[in-house]
Amino acid sequence: SLCDLTFRYFLNLNCETNNTEHGTKKISKDQLIVRRGQRFTVKVELTQPFNPNLYPLTFTAVTGENPSEDLGTKSCFGMPDRIQRSPSAKAVWKVELEKGSNPPTGSLNLTITPPADTPIGKYNLTARHRDEETLLAELVVLFNPWCSDDSVFMQDEKERQEFVMNERGIIYKGSGNYITSINWDFGQFEEDMMKICLKMLDVNPKHLANAANDVSARCNPIYVSRVVSAMINSMDDCGVLEGRWSAPFWGGTIPSHWSGSYPILKRWYNIGCHPVKYGQCWVFAGVMCSVMRLLGIPCRVVTNYQSAHDSNKNLIIDVYHADYGVREKETKDSVWNYHVWLECWMRRTDLGKDGKYDGWQVLDPTPQEKSDGAYCCGPASVKAILNGETDLKYDAPFVYAMVNADCIDWLCKADGTMVNIFSDTKRIGQNISTKAVGSNTRLDITDSYKYKEGGMEEQQVELGLEEQQMELGMEEQQMELGMEGGEGTTQRLQIIQMTASFHFHKYPCELKRYISVPYICFYF
Repeated sequence: SLCDLTFRYFLNLNCETNNTEHGTKKISKDQLIVRRGQRFTVKVELTQPFNPNLYPLTFTAVTGENPSEDLGTKSCFGMPDRIQRSPSAKAVWKVELEKGSNPPTGSLNLTITPPADTPIGKYNLTARHRDEETLLAELVVLFNPWCSDDSVFMQDEKERQEFVMNERGIIYKGSGNYITSINWDFGQFEEDMMKICLKMLDVNPKHLANAANDVSARCNPIYVSRVVSAMINSMDDCGVLEGRWSAPFWGGTIPSHWSGSYPILKRWYNIGCHPVKYGQCWVFAGVMCSVMRLLGIPCRVVTNYQSAHDSNKNLIIDVYHADYGVREKETKDSVWNYHVWLECWMRRTDLGKDGKYDGWQVLDPTPQEKSDGAYCCGPASVKAILNGETDLKYDAPFVYAMVNADCIDWLCKADGTMVNIFSDTKRIGQNISTKAVGSNTRLDITDSYKYKEGGMEEQQVELGLEEQQMELGMEEQQMELGMEGGEGTTQRLQIIQMTASFHFHKYPCELKRYISVPYICFYF
């Protein structure tokens, strides 16, 4: 309907039509919610003829605190576009006059387009005409997997419907020998989900530390996905879920009793952003999937059977057994019957412009190890994991170990030595599963994470991993030397440099190379 804005025109935001075209009608019919890189239409009825040469119509779109053109959180644009912008202005919006307009009568059909790299979130859109300015609309801008210029673009419509629009899903549990499943209600289009998800972004520690930079960085799905990954758990922030892996579950809900994300997110929001009790891996992943789909990032829930937790990044799970009379050695490494994480679809321009690492990225909201000071994991390129490229951002060694670590069993002897009693290169990473597109069947995606055991590709991956570990082991070390002997005494020092590299089948560490350095004489 038309709204009198006490500004010399009337406005129709066409919310229902725009939201339908932008795939956001399920979120709201009344609030304007659009996707970046895609135009939306508004109808303006001026009370006087529109003469752009005398009285141009200018707009300003702002998001967050202290909006700035240089940060991409403020955009000034107009018709005609004679705006004097900052030379380093980012994410510039545009407006165009469409057919059906009648400027002499003041009737204008306009299309406004937020660029495909604009930060997502809540915006205020203001207009200025004849030296008067007014607020036109409060709108929300989301990621756009339908837009080829957006870094979350997904080409196949069936996949977009599955990974963005589908509110129902299946999460696999059980064991590799007996796979079970549960139905999960993602509910990303439930009432207030937009408000809840935007609140989650606004209470994350990065936003509290520097709101302007945080809002600016929301143009990047890599950044947003890391923020959400950290906010789903409550380890170091006011995140959504508190984890608990054994009874008792007093004061909360047993993790297996949850069947959907919305009750969890709604409760978190209603109790003032305090953690909801309790969650385990599939609950963390299910809740994060809901948030990402709402924001417009395609995602799916993935289950890995015989999933390793490698705490020291050596890509090996060490299991220690005590000899008679010897105290058993503790280890933080472990193997879970199954573990559930998320895959999100995005370009990885931070890893190169050739698109080599684009596509599915692993994100794990279950709190296991810290990443850059926060309990989050990923995004780690699935293509990089497949090829053993563990030197790439983010958390690739940890993710690689979850699906492809070797298990080494050690016997701890009384004299302090350890004997390798068993090595298993096949146990970890079995039957990696997700829901198939358009059906309720299980899709096995193990081959996207690891090559066949014993094949040529797997051997090449192992060689590459050894080279990476050798490079890591050759960091410069400082050494202090103390020499005995009086003045005039000739001292001789032999330096032998040994480079350690990890071995992925038999032993955790193998001395691979000796470099002899000629005798060096010190004269005092």
